[in-house]
This record gives sequence, C-alpha cells and structure tokens, in this order.
Amino acid sequence: MAVTMNPKAPRNGHKPNDGLESELSAAEQRRLLAALRSAIKGDFTVRLPAERAGIAGDITEAFNDLVTQNQRMMREFQRISTVVGRDGRIGQRAVFPAAAGSWATYIESVNDLITDLTHPVAETSRVLGSVAKGDLTQQMALEIDGRPLKGDFLRASKTINAMVDQLSAFSSEVTRVAREVGSEGKLGGQAQVRGVAGTWKDLTDSVNSMAGTLTNQIRNIADVTTAVANGDLSKKITVEARGEILQLKDTINVM
Repeated sequence: MAVTMNPKAPRNGHKPNDGLESELSAAEQRRLLAALRSAIKGDFTVRLPAERAGIAGDITEAFNDLVTQNQRMMREFQRISTVVGRDGRIGQRAVFPAAAGSWATYIESVNDLITDLTHPVAETSRVLGSVAKGDLTQQMALEIDGRPLKGDFLRASKTINAMVDQLSAFSSEVTRVAREVGSEGKLGGQAQVRGVAGTWKDLTDSVNSMAGTLTNQIRNIADVTTAVANGDLSKKITVEARGEILQLKDTINVM
C-alpha cells in the first residue's frame, strides 16, 4: 500500500500536485525498507536513487544524507583508530566538522575516551623517561583534569609510583653506605631498605655484604698493624681476602 502524505499539509515548499509527488509507490516503499534494513546492519554504502520530487524526493535525500553521515563518521573513526592505536600518535583526535547535536556529543565522547586511555601512557612515558635519566623525583599523576584515576589506571599508576619510591630509597641507602664507608671511614654501615624483595633484596644484600667484608678486612688489618707497631708480632690477619687485599694480607703476615 502506498504511503500518501496529506495533500493539505505541503512540506518544504513543495505543492501537492494532486498528491502524485507526495506518494511513495509500493516499489519505492520496498526499496526504502530494504535500504533501511541494510543501513541498520551497518551497510553505509546503500543509497536511494534521487528520481522523485516533492516529499518522496525529500525522504530519499534525507535517507542518503543520513547514511553518508554515518559512512563519513565510520571512516573518521577508522582513521583515528589507526593513527592512535597502531601508529602511536596519541595526540591525534577525531575531527568531524559537520557534526552537530548528538553527533557532536558522539565525537566528543570518543575523543574523551582517547584522552582517558592515552593519558596514563603519556604519564608512564614521562616518569619512566625521568627514571632512565636518573631523576627519581617524578611521580605518576593520580588524577586527570581534577578527576581521580580509578580501576586499572589507578592500580598501574600506584605500582609505578611504588617502583620509583623503591628505587629512590635503594639509591639513597646505597649512596649513604658508600659515603659513610668509603668517604667518611665509618665502618659497619649497612643499607636498610624497607619492603625490598627479589632483585632489589639481592642488590641490597650485595651492597651490605661488600660493606661488611671491607669493614672486617680493614679492622683486622688495623688490629694487626697496631699490634706490630706495639712490638707484638704474634698476631696474623685471619679474614678471608682476595686480589690486592689478599696480597696485602700475605705481606703483613710474613712480617
């Protein structure tokens, strides 16, 4: 059955022309329905032939404009997906100048999502770049434009900040022990880093072992040389030693 518009209510300045221009034939209705179903399934290449004037022509034009708008937006989303997701150009955003109303809201929502997703990536790059340069003062921001991070973003940011704090604490303790033992001559110093585990604990233990070994060797050598200076030649260096320390040990022991 043809859909006939009310000839008493002409639209867009078109005259009813006895109703002929305001009618959609049964064939045109079927063609419009098929085109609508194709568009609903995501086929934005479908178009209706612009063969009619009046309201029928207006409907055809409006449908073609709608699917064209969807097609252009789809292509823009494909572009932004490639340049951001694959090319790593995280500063890029979707651009659709013709968008208005809900279309504009849609574009803004996609761009907000890109910002929310890429901000942690940019922050991570900034902080890890600073760490690589030896700057352990930088931290991941826990909010974006005044909005606190949540979920996996918050957990990842806290994990990175904890790593930086661990590195900073380790660096500070190693520097302190090296300064006290090597520069200030305060033997017996040990690095104290809370919560260390895995490789960090191994590194801390290695530094403490080195400091402890040097302390024992130097103290033993000092005891023996003091005894020799006081005329007591019975004392020997007993600590385990290697390399140049071993040579010094053997030299003193044969005195």
